[in-house]
Amino acid sequence: MPLTHWRIAALFFIHALSVGAVQTRIPDLQLLNGLSEAQLGLVLMGQPLGGLPMFLVSSAIIERFGPRRVILWFLPVVVVTSALAGILLHPVALFALLALNGVGFSLTNIAINVEADRVEATSGDRIMNTCHGIWSMGFLATALLGVAMRGAGISPALHLGLLAPLLIAALLLIALPMPTSTARPHAGGPVRRLALPTLATLALVAFGLGAGLTEGASRAWAIIYLRDSFSVPAWIQSLALPALVAAMAVCRLGADRVLDRFGPVPTARVLAAIAIAGLALVVVAPNAGLGLFAFVMIGVGICVLYPLMLSAAARLGDRPASQNVAAVTMVFQLVNLGAPALIGVVAQGLGVRMAFAMLIPLLVLTFVMAGRLRPTQQPPG
Repeated sequence: MPLTHWRIAALFFIHALSVGAVQTRIPDLQLLNGLSEAQLGLVLMGQPLGGLPMFLVSSAIIERFGPRRVILWFLPVVVVTSALAGILLHPVALFALLALNGVGFSLTNIAINVEADRVEATSGDRIMNTCHGIWSMGFLATALLGVAMRGAGISPALHLGLLAPLLIAALLLIALPMPTSTARPHAGGPVRRLALPTLATLALVAFGLGAGLTEGASRAWAIIYLRDSFSVPAWIQSLALPALVAAMAVCRLGADRVLDRFGPVPTARVLAAIAIAGLALVVVAPNAGLGLFAFVMIGVGICVLYPLMLSAAARLGDRPASQNVAAVTMVFQLVNLGAPALIGVVAQGLGVRMAFAMLIPLLVLTFVMAGRLRPTQQPPG
């Protein structure tokens, strides 16, 4: 793999370590700030409320300064606000820090995906899904580190405080020597200040929505599903999330070679079918073993559907890639904002199995809309 590919893959890993660190300590921050579950829910709204407006303007910022500078400027914001969350113990301070964290997350999330697309466009090699596989490995690593820190009784302030300089040093080591990337050619005019969605980007959201909601629901409810459905020890219940994340990470790492051989549309449809089968197994599984296997199937099925959506948006060619990536991500995040509450209502009223069952039609929509992944004619560069 060329050095340029290694650098962008390393950035995805550092990004995952940075954004995931504070999430592993949310239960501890709740206790330290004396928050009830309802109060914690309101405080946690700080991150999406801070991040969502940035999706509208992220394209203009990235096109003006370049992805590398945006990553260098705003990923430290994520790291520093995470570290301060363990020190400034007050609900209002935590809300404000999470809002700033959301600003940094939104801008860097778009920037690393645009940078990966520019590397793909320049080299001719497909790397987006491998990068997202590296991101999943980073998220798994930071989650396991958080488990170890909590198990050892290390405070969030010490954990996040010690991690911060290491992450910033790693970022500088990787990103400072990166060459300026060349933007993908596009047929549009000047970059608009607001990255509003178009019909083409909304169609791609329709493709990727089922995968995103399924991943979010599985992350939040998989352990609860095993707890409520089967009489098994807590450690078996806790295997559900690693099973999902590990399956996604491993399959993402090898997905680019599969996509190069078979193409995005057939691959997406096969994977959507696997995810649908996994959800169906969640609904009917008679024991915890099959329930765990169902989440492995789901992880395999949804592994690259979200990266494929981003990659297809970047390749549309009707306007700068950063605008299309920002537009699909913004709509995606808006829908995801209300999804956990909706799933919770269904789970409370009809049970957690039915909450997963209602995601099946969305993955059927993913199967149908996979044709939107066909490459479009690129404008002359």
